[in-house]
Amino acid sequence: MNLIVNVDENWAIGHKGRLLVSIPEDMKFFRSETTGKVIVLGRKTLETFPSGMPLKNRTNLILSQNPDFQVKGALVCHSVEEALKELKAYASRDIYIVGGESIYRAFLPYCDVAHVTRMRQAYEADAWFPNLEADPDWELTGESEEKTYFNLEFTFCKYERRKTP
Repeated sequence: MNLIVNVDENWAIGHKGRLLVSIPEDMKFFRSETTGKVIVLGRKTLETFPSGMPLKNRTNLILSQNPDFQVKGALVCHSVEEALKELKAYASRDIYIVGGESIYRAFLPYCDVAHVTRMRQAYEADAWFPNLEADPDWELTGESEEKTYFNLEFTFCKYERRKTP
């Protein structure tokens, strides 16, 4: 499984239920990576999508603890275990975990590839992604040249889970 996330220099991902910043090139990368694939997200992340609706041209799997929660055009699961059973129908390489914080933390142990947009700036935040730089199970295997959006510098990084001998 893959995950895709945008983090600041402190690995923060959000504040008050919103992204820290929206970078057009990052959004384009997200679209190119996830179109035609399966995305896994929490209910609160769904609420941040345009009109609070599932993203088009993807299979949307939404986790919610509310047993009555339903979303037109999406699969709804009520536990990580239920989601993992549902995801067995798809190729692991075609599954992307897209947030928020609790969903990333719950599915990180099942992921082998992390696509991380790293911003060279710190923001006020109340949601974080685990620091893969400090995790011995992960290694940086690719990094783009530095890019700039107005005065914000960022890079696209690829981390992969280390293979155990």
